[in-house]
Amino acid sequence: MPGSEGINLMIGFLAVLVGFMMFRSLPLLQATDKNNRLPYVSIIIPARNESGRISPLLQSLQEQTFRSFEVLVVDDHSTDHTATVAESFGAKVLQNRAVDSGSGKSMACWHGAQHAKGKWLLFLDADTSFTSTHSLFNLLNFYQQKGAKGILSLQPYHTMRRLYENLSAIFNIIVIVGMNVFTFWGPRFKTAGSFGPCLLSDKDDYFLTGGNQKILGAVMDDLALGQAFLDKNLPVHCMGGKGVITFRMYPEGMKSLVEGWCKSFAVGSKSTHPIVMMMTIIWISGSFISTGALLSSMTANPPAAIIFSGILYMAYAVQTLLFARRCGNFSWGIFLLHPILFLFFTAIYAYSLFRTYILRSVKWKGRKIDV
Repeated sequence: MPGSEGINLMIGFLAVLVGFMMFRSLPLLQATDKNNRLPYVSIIIPARNESGRISPLLQSLQEQTFRSFEVLVVDDHSTDHTATVAESFGAKVLQNRAVDSGSGKSMACWHGAQHAKGKWLLFLDADTSFTSTHSLFNLLNFYQQKGAKGILSLQPYHTMRRLYENLSAIFNIIVIVGMNVFTFWGPRFKTAGSFGPCLLSDKDDYFLTGGNQKILGAVMDDLALGQAFLDKNLPVHCMGGKGVITFRMYPEGMKSLVEGWCKSFAVGSKSTHPIVMMMTIIWISGSFISTGALLSSMTANPPAAIIFSGILYMAYAVQTLLFARRCGNFSWGIFLLHPILFLFFTAIYAYSLFRTYILRSVKWKGRKIDV
């Protein structure tokens, strides 16, 4: 093989190795002893125009074997029938009356926490839902086993139903990797914060940190809230939600998907540890290197180059599939075209940088958010 092609192949295989170091594992909750006594819990669901998505969550809550909880849906200036749907499932609906800087998810969560009667607070995004009748108990019981201090947050398992939703594959991987604690070195790096869609906390700890009121205006409220707990020397545990809780991201279409990922990525990446960021960049670059090596070998047509570049390309496809399947039910066939997924990620990330550092604003759910 020519020297340059051999070097590219070596770099590509090195990037595969770096990928396994970057995303070693994603721990999951395990079924636990069902005899433990648990406190009363307040489940707080911030919701803005979620009438079409909140029903599965509320239905799954009604089916839970653990019943010692209240459901507070905080209606954040919805213009649809969110409140009506929530009330039909027996949830208590609170109206977030604040405007301007007092609106948004953080203020809705804070408003709900102020009205909560439970000893523990469970914040859930409206597009989540529990996967089994024991999910809530297992979540709460695990938190108790961890000492019932600080935060336990889960990243829900991403469920997809339409082809375009698979374009979120690399984003899902990077969101989890960017928390810093799922690498080869485990907890050696401090977590970047917490996952936002499913977050459990002791109420006293929550108010001690200032809760969501302290982080009003933060674009990445989940990372900021986790950091607020860390600042008070309270633990933050991050885990995968497969088998416990799921969600479907951006079912409205491509525009929503682009806006959603654009909103968070440039800001969120600042919390990633430099070493983890370096490994992520190497891993992403490896996809393009493997593609370039394969195309180059097919043009030059040396048999050894075609074989090794083909092995490298397929190694990236399999590895990316393995990583993505930890995060969601992504279609296996799309990973044969993994360069498209990485290219889409790179384009949206660049657009997020542009909106964050040049325009200094992002859009989400009809709101313009200054950053």
